[in-house]
Amino acid sequence: MRTIDYVLRSIERFPDRLALVDGDRRLTYSELDVATATLAAAMRAHGLARQARVALYAPNSAEVLICLLALWRAGAVWVPVNPRNAADANVAYMAYAGVEWLFYHAGFATEAEWFQAEVPSLAHAVCLDAQGQGLAGFTAGTHPPLDDWGDPFGDLDELVGIFSTGGTTGPAKGVEVTNLGWGTMIETACAAWDGLADDPVCLTTAPITHAAGPVATAALALGATVVILPGFDAGAVLQAIERHRVTHIFLPPTALYLLLAHPSLGQHDYSSLAMFLLAGSPVSPDKLAQAVAVFGPAMCQSYGQTEAPMLATWLSPAEVAAAAAGDRPERLSSCGRPTRSVRVGIMHDSGRLLPTGEVGEIVVRGALVSRGYHRLPEATAEVRTHGWHHTGDIGRMDADGYLTIVDRKKDMIITGGFNLFSAEVEAALMERPEVAECAVVGVPDETWGEAVTALVVAQAGQAVDPAALIAFAKTRLGGVKAPKAVHVWDALPRTPAGKFDKKAMRARFWTGEARQVH
Repeated sequence: MRTIDYVLRSIERFPDRLALVDGDRRLTYSELDVATATLAAAMRAHGLARQARVALYAPNSAEVLICLLALWRAGAVWVPVNPRNAADANVAYMAYAGVEWLFYHAGFATEAEWFQAEVPSLAHAVCLDAQGQGLAGFTAGTHPPLDDWGDPFGDLDELVGIFSTGGTTGPAKGVEVTNLGWGTMIETACAAWDGLADDPVCLTTAPITHAAGPVATAALALGATVVILPGFDAGAVLQAIERHRVTHIFLPPTALYLLLAHPSLGQHDYSSLAMFLLAGSPVSPDKLAQAVAVFGPAMCQSYGQTEAPMLATWLSPAEVAAAAAGDRPERLSSCGRPTRSVRVGIMHDSGRLLPTGEVGEIVVRGALVSRGYHRLPEATAEVRTHGWHHTGDIGRMDADGYLTIVDRKKDMIITGGFNLFSAEVEAALMERPEVAECAVVGVPDETWGEAVTALVVAQAGQAVDPAALIAFAKTRLGGVKAPKAVHVWDALPRTPAGKFDKKAMRARFWTGEARQVH
């Protein structure tokens, strides 16, 4: 089906059910239908063409989600733009994607004006919430009803979005996602998440411009109530779970760690939770077990990436709860088994698929995989070497089909002639109660080539003894893998998507080096 058809189906099935909650604002599914149809008709009346590129530039809000659904109803292509990116990077990406329309929050009016001057293709800019203007002014008047542009097969090859890969190692690449790929993601999500709660309520607090967007659209396909917070605040999230009786939530592991360290953690009722999804990066097994103790048997994990969104693998709440209770505890390190939407393999650099238990690059194939990179045929061909999509992640598969991510290929540390994966060291150090966050990088060293170095943030009210951490790691991992140094930082750098920015971390140690590898 078309991406919008999944939401239209929920509108038909649950017209009186609450669809969106944003502060004091509440919309039922029938009201969401009217709001999105009205805006979509206005878009077309103002000249928006089918498959036009539309950027949304705003924090989380009901207006953003309404605008997203409306542009899909109008047949347009979503180009997510993250306000936390550098403005010049957003200009470059919008120009590359050919953005023609921009819908923006009033707080970004200055940036929007600059975008109009700097992005050649950008012809229309509409403020979402300006007094006397905004969407109310844009939709004022009578507009011809939308034509039915769909076909019986769901327009499977049409673009639904051009999604940025992030660009932490160079200019961002735009991933072309079609109705086929997005629909596969939604159907896979619904198969895993449906039935976990009778009246699903999904809390959206991570940026809609990133993984929370797919989660929110999948939740609407379930007929869930989507509760929107403008951004992530640990205390506000804990309060919202109790207040709204949240059943479904997605957060990256870094946000989970902030919840577990928050002083009000034990002051709220989390019994409504049925699915607390972690995705975006590997999670500390120790912290995951702690989360089960706090939030109940709702914790789960999935693995995917922009090129194969969200659900290439799935580790269910029941499996996580069992592992936390001592039944196959090694599965706390796993991101689950491949879903029915993809095949997942472990590949040697030569292109040979590796047997069970061996470590290599994670590769996937199937309808979940994107069409390719926008206007980058060479990059598309490179990532599809040997007939599989190459994720750039290193992992291994056990005899029962559970996938464990070992590290990012680019984050591998070569120390003393050994290949070492930083995630293994991070997981060990995160077992220590005084460590709130940890990232491990390689830094230049005359003896080792790269010295394993841990950057840690202390738990509130606790002190970190670097020597004690190194000694613990030697006992836990051995001398080669143990960090040679531990630095205690107030905070770890993050990318605009909220992930640890190891490029920025490494840069502090590699200044003046000709290359960041020894």
